[in-house]
Amino acid sequence: MVQDFLNTTGIAGYGPDLLADAESADDWATGAVRTWASLRGLAGAPPALEEADLVKLRSLRSTIRSMVDHESPPRRGPGAVSASFGLSDSGEVRLEPAGGGWRWLASALWAEILLSQQAGTWRRVKRCHNHHCGSAFYDRSKNNSGVWHDVKTCGNAANLRASRARKRERERAGRS
Repeated sequence: MVQDFLNTTGIAGYGPDLLADAESADDWATGAVRTWASLRGLAGAPPALEEADLVKLRSLRSTIRSMVDHESPPRRGPGAVSASFGLSDSGEVRLEPAGGGWRWLASALWAEILLSQQAGTWRRVKRCHNHHCGSAFYDRSKNNSGVWHDVKTCGNAANLRASRARKRERERAGRS
């Protein structure tokens, strides 16, 4: 859900910012929350989002993006949220989102980040090094060395540019 949330950002040539207006934010939240709830074995409907929630959600997205980029998050986040503990049918304790609107989503996202940090998988959530892209991805490489969300698109383009730059440099050095 965190990766999906980070990828709501508009990327030129690929798609709009999904948190730009309440309708697109609601559409995104409906799909993302249903998928997340299904994977977590939770019941619950996505929170209704209003225009006032969008500023908070964009601020939250920026804060989480800073964390993924290993930058110090802003001192003032979008605001405090709460979560509750629940017990699953199989007897497992779990964090459950609380609140409404942006607070519910923030609660779910913070819970996922906390669980990921505790499991040691948070370091694998990254952003594509292609500055035109910046898509969030989960690095599944054995040594956690991935830098492109998709090697075929962003990686090949960057590697081709680097290769051409090295070739030009060798040609210039050969003329000297």
